[in-house]
Amino acid sequence: MRLLRLLHRWTGGPIGLLLALLGLSGALLVHEDAFLRATVPHAADAQRQDTATLAAMAAKVFATEDRPRSIVLATERLGLNKLSYNTEEKAAYADQDGAVIQAWTSNWDRPEAWLFDFHHHLFNGDAGEIVGGALGLAGLAFVLTGLILWWPTRRVFHLRVWPRTMTRAGIMHHHRDLGALLAPLLILSLATGAAMNLKWFSEALRAPFSSTATMAKASTPPKIKGGPLAKDLDWIKVVSQAKARFPGAEVRIITLPAKAGGLIQIRMRQQAEWLPNGRSMVWFDPTTGAMVASRDAQSLPLGSRLANLDYPLHAAKVGGLPYRLVMTVSGLALTLLGALSVVTFWGNPSGRPRRASAAMTRSGPDVDRQYSR
Repeated sequence: MRLLRLLHRWTGGPIGLLLALLGLSGALLVHEDAFLRATVPHAADAQRQDTATLAAMAAKVFATEDRPRSIVLATERLGLNKLSYNTEEKAAYADQDGAVIQAWTSNWDRPEAWLFDFHHHLFNGDAGEIVGGALGLAGLAFVLTGLILWWPTRRVFHLRVWPRTMTRAGIMHHHRDLGALLAPLLILSLATGAAMNLKWFSEALRAPFSSTATMAKASTPPKIKGGPLAKDLDWIKVVSQAKARFPGAEVRIITLPAKAGGLIQIRMRQQAEWLPNGRSMVWFDPTTGAMVASRDAQSLPLGSRLANLDYPLHAAKVGGLPYRLVMTVSGLALTLLGALSVVTFWGNPSGRPRRASAAMTRSGPDVDRQYSR
């Protein structure tokens, strides 16, 4: 136990601040749609999914000289379309008729964009994504070792939002009890975050349900060559075919070919899918608009379907306001646990009671004396 306590303190102290910042940024991102509805025109508009509107919007947006690569369509909670371009950080918000409302060329121009860039990439692209996944695994280790360290002291559990005293003993008492109480939420947040960032970890979690080869094969796009993109493409034909393939599904993302010979891709979300943009796919020839392939997300291997639950569970895209509040609590708890662990570690890395703090502890209740050891 002594060795476990040392490992928990000496690893948690130095990286606690990063975990705290990830928790805080995650708690804020849960409410991104509400922020946009309050600050961006047309963000509160009702969602429109009729074929005529979607086709007219796509024709208008993709006919511009500086056309986007893809369009993420409005949802029930956010009445804006998001346009993404070939340039990595260039993007725009448009209304559902295709008129651009706000555009930017750097993530720093939009608070929700740089906040997401930090939370997902640590401002460092793919390398930051890997580091973020490693932090998620480290957080899982802290929760599990923390539960082991908490178990012998479970009889003196107290539920407090904030430490009773800001002494080292009081902070440790609060840290252990809060961590134990919210351990299930923290495990859910950290495990889903790590799985989204680390492919090998995600595959390991799904291995009991589906092999890596089976999941990779199921997600391979069709090997069909498309023609050049027609200037007068019949988007009503394209959207109508997509809706006929998956009746009752939402059209979520329309993507143009990335290179010559590629296909137009439409992602759709069926009612049974939790993933906000769905994984049901339809592909079209860019010249004729004919549907050439499709994939039903409900027929994917079990491991793939379980992997598709990571994002909606992590980002609270299911369950409505109650679940968003639950994940907000999870993020804020990680912020508090990480920040206070930094305070106690750098205030006293050795963990040995100092004379002043020991004197304060002796004057306090028995439970504080127990946590000062």
